[in-house]
Amino acid sequence: MTGTKAFKNASLNMIRKILDALTIVTTILVLGILGGGFFTYKYVKSPQFQEKILNKILGEVKGLLPNVLNKELPNMTGPSVLDKNVKIPAIPKL
Repeated sequence: MTGTKAFKNASLNMIRKILDALTIVTTILVLGILGGGFFTYKYVKSPQFQEKILNKILGEVKGLLPNVLNKELPNMTGPSVLDKNVKIPAIPKL
C-alpha cells in the first residue's frame, strides 16, 4: 500500500470506531432515559405518592385558611334591602 491509501484506510477505520462507540453510548443513554421515565411514571401513579401529595396540598390549604372553617354562621342577619332600580316584572294577564 502506498502512504495515502494506508492513511485513508486508517482514518476510515478510526472514524468507524468512533461512530461505533458513539452508537453504544447513545443507546445506553436512550435506554436510561426510557427506564427513568417508566419508573417515574410508576412512582407518580402509585397510591403512596398520591397520598403524600394530597397531604402536602391539604397542609398548605390549612395554613392559608386558618380558622375559616371554625367560625359559625350568624344566628340572625339584617333585613333585606330593596333596590329601587330593579324592576319587578308584572304577572301577565291571560
